[in-house]
Amino acid sequence: MKLIYSIHKYDVFMFVWLNNIAIHSTLAWFARYISKTGDGLLYIALGGWLFIGYGADDKLLQCLLLGFAFERPTYFALKNGFKRHRPQQALQNFRSLITPSDHFSFPSGHTSAACMVATLLAYFYPPLTAALYAWTAMVGFSRVILGVHFPTDTAMGALLGFATAVFSLNLLGL
Repeated sequence: MKLIYSIHKYDVFMFVWLNNIAIHSTLAWFARYISKTGDGLLYIALGGWLFIGYGADDKLLQCLLLGFAFERPTYFALKNGFKRHRPQQALQNFRSLITPSDHFSFPSGHTSAACMVATLLAYFYPPLTAALYAWTAMVGFSRVILGVHFPTDTAMGALLGFATAVFSLNLLGL
């Protein structure tokens, strides 16, 4: 329990520091736009483009569908199992900049989905790897800046996304 408390204490410290730095208002403006890229619409558009352009036999499309088939239920099970309160509920006198879709923060679903998609795209298109992981990091960072996640929520979301991407690649024998 001492380790969990220490991690939580550090997590709160980093969260409060990030949300109190002088450039927070500038970061918040940018974070709103970056966060929206992880809302899911781009993933649906990507899947539709792959299906229309390459058909149902496309390996990337199959990996994405399989990845989401495992990632989303795992994410929901973890979120509802841990029931970690979002910063607005956990910290006195703090208000997030956006209204989250649910009450719990661990792990970050935006970061998980972004990391899974980035990992799969990077596997099939290696020259895009740096840009894809930079985008994933910005999605996770944006969720902290917007006040809806603690840093470890996004770190564990990234781990979940990466693991489900690797799992789907391995399951399809790629």
